[in-house]
Amino acid sequence: MYESHTLPNGVKIILSRTNSRVTYSGVYINVGSRDETGADEGMAHFIEHSLFKGTTHRRAHHILNRIDGVGGELNAFTTKEETCIYATSLAEHLDRCLELMADVLFNSIFPEAEIEREKDVVVEEIESYNDSPSELIFDQFEELAFEGHPLAHNILGSKRNVRRFTAERLRGRLRGCYQPRRMVVAVAGDVDFKRLARLCERHFGHQPQDDASQPWRTEGKPVVHRFDRRIHRRTHQTHLLLGCEAPGIYHPQKTAFSLLNNILGGPAMNSRLNVAIREKYGFCYTIESQYVPFTDSGLFYIYAGVDHQAESKAIELIKDELRRMADTELTARQLRSAARQMVGQMAVNADLGLNEMQSIGKAFLNFDHVDTLEEMAADVQAVSPADLRQAAQAFFADESLSTLVYD
Repeated sequence: MYESHTLPNGVKIILSRTNSRVTYSGVYINVGSRDETGADEGMAHFIEHSLFKGTTHRRAHHILNRIDGVGGELNAFTTKEETCIYATSLAEHLDRCLELMADVLFNSIFPEAEIEREKDVVVEEIESYNDSPSELIFDQFEELAFEGHPLAHNILGSKRNVRRFTAERLRGRLRGCYQPRRMVVAVAGDVDFKRLARLCERHFGHQPQDDASQPWRTEGKPVVHRFDRRIHRRTHQTHLLLGCEAPGIYHPQKTAFSLLNNILGGPAMNSRLNVAIREKYGFCYTIESQYVPFTDSGLFYIYAGVDHQAESKAIELIKDELRRMADTELTARQLRSAARQMVGQMAVNADLGLNEMQSIGKAFLNFDHVDTLEEMAADVQAVSPADLRQAAQAFFADESLSTLVYD
C-alpha cells in the first residue's frame, strides 16, 4: 500500500497510491516550536509564514501564482514538533508542486519589506488568538503543564519576539535547522513511485547532507506539572479544561489510550462525555476530549464550555466518567463496538487525501515506517478490556488531574 525511499542526502519519500485525479503532496520537517528558546520563540511559525515571500528564483506573487494558477492550493502549518508545507493539485502538476516546495525550503531570501509586512500579519494573528478563550485555554494549559520545558512555548511566540526577527536570523535558522535528514516528502495520489523518486532526486537531492551527529533536541523528557488555576475573563460562559499527562508516541499504551480517548470524548455524538453531560443535562454545547502525543510525553484534555452555574456539576460529572473508566472494565461487546467505531473513523480519515498525506508524512518522520489501515485496525482490535482499564488507572487518578477555568 505504501512505497518509500531515502535519498543519499537523507530526504525520505513516502507514497500512498490512490485512484484520485487530485494529488496531495507535502514536506514534513522535524522542526517546531519546542526547538526554540528565548528570543527565537515563535520563529518556526514565522518562517512558515515567510517561506512564501520570495526566493532567489521567484518573488512572492510568482510563488502564490505557481500553484493557484493551475487550480491548486498551497499552504503550511507549524506544530510544537513539526513544520509542514503542502500542496493540492491535479496529478499532472505534481512536478510543479515539488519544485516549488523545494525552492522555498532551500532558496528563501526573506525580503525585508515582505518580512516587515508579515510581522503585522502574525501580530494580528496573536491578537486574534488572545480574543478566543476556547482556543487560548489549550495553550495556557500546556504552558502550565510543561512549565520550564520548551514544550510549554506558545507556537505563535510573543509580539515582542516577532517584531525583532530579522531576515538574517531567519536565513540562519533555515540553513541550520531545515536540513535533509529532518525532511519527509509525502504524497497521496495516482502517482508512479519511480517517477516520484526521480522528481524528488531532481528537486531535493542536490541539497548537501548535514551533520547527522549533531542533535537538535537536547532537552530531557518534560515533567508534567499538576495545577488548579482560575482566571477571570468576563466570558459569556465558563470555559473549563481538565487534563493530565498521557503516553508519548512511542509509549506501549498509546493505542489503548487512543481508544480510551475516542470512547470518552471523541468526534462521535455517542461519546460518553457527550451523552452524560450534554445530552442528559444540557449543561454545554461543546464537550470533547483530545489526546496529544509528543515524542517523549503527551497530554490528555477534556474541554467544555458550560453555563456559569453548571461549572461545579459539570466538573463532577467529568470526573465520574474518568473514575468509571478506571474502576470498571468494558464488556467484550462494548469493546468490540468501540473498536469497530474507531477503525471506521480511521478508514474515513484515510479516504480523505489531505489527511492521508499528512498522516503518512508524520508517521514516516517519526517511525521510518507507516502502518497500513489493516495493521492499525489489528492493533486497535487487540486492545483488551484490561488494557483500557490499566491505561485509565495509570493516567486518570484524581491527584494527577489539573484544572484550568476561564470564567
